[in-house]
Amino acid sequence: MNKLEIFSGNANKGLAEEIAKELGKKLGGMMVERFSEGEIRVKIDDNVRGKDVFVIQPTCPPPNENLMELLIIIDALKRASAGRITAVVPYYGYARQDRKDQPRVPISAKLVANLLTVAGASRILTMDLHAGQIQGFFDIPLDHLFAVNVFVEYITSKLKLENYVVVSPDVGGIKTARAYAKRLGVGLAIVDKRRISPEKAEAMNILGEVEGKNAILVDDLIATGGSLIEAANALRRAGVKKIYAAVVHGVLSGDAVKKIESSILEQLIITNTIPKDDHKASSKIKVLSVAPLLAEAIKRIHHEESISCLFDERFEI
Repeated sequence: MNKLEIFSGNANKGLAEEIAKELGKKLGGMMVERFSEGEIRVKIDDNVRGKDVFVIQPTCPPPNENLMELLIIIDALKRASAGRITAVVPYYGYARQDRKDQPRVPISAKLVANLLTVAGASRILTMDLHAGQIQGFFDIPLDHLFAVNVFVEYITSKLKLENYVVVSPDVGGIKTARAYAKRLGVGLAIVDKRRISPEKAEAMNILGEVEGKNAILVDDLIATGGSLIEAANALRRAGVKKIYAAVVHGVLSGDAVKKIESSILEQLIITNTIPKDDHKASSKIKVLSVAPLLAEAIKRIHHEESISCLFDERFEI
């Protein structure tokens, strides 16, 4: 492990410190500041020549600042002759624009993949991409982890629900919801919704048996919270008793925390891929740590060991 070095930008230092602690390491010395006009200034303090370097930096809000910071850190490490540079991006921003679904729109997820590669990243480690096909946007190795086991462990040990069903808030999340349902040994339902705008959706129908049951809504990210709360309201109208939500990336933009607090949700369970201080203002939000999972993946990548055991089982039918 002497050749392993871990660095962190400013996006989520708390998670980076947890990961380093799990690995018995300290974060590498690095200055990340701003010039007077706002440009990012980076200087690597430690010798990284020939080292296996991991940079932990989710491209979460503010996405432009955090993405640019990550690119400049990677460039600094490359020019310092690091042996291999792995960008650990627990939350991959710009992932929602992954295809041309309208005329004259960009594919931003592909653009970000190009930027990371050109900057000098040797490989990518990320979690619960908004769209699985984003893996194919990279011409360098990408390891894609999932937080499903972290949630399942909490649901089975802490919630101890009876007579419940896993629910996907839209048709696109069926595969994820099926993985949760399989591991929990429960049924699966889907909320059929129609998107009115990028930030608002209307629930139409419930596909599956939900009446008289408890429900766990599962998704990869929550931004304003509007879609998730609309799905919860639709489930309540369909006769569901208690409603929980398990969402990997808690973007929680705008007044999302207030919406969650005043909603019919019993609890929103998220992970710490994105730092969020105002979740503490809501007793309904529970944050789980993915540091042990990411630390194990980093250790296996460093030792050139397979990490398929950390995610392959998710796709077994």
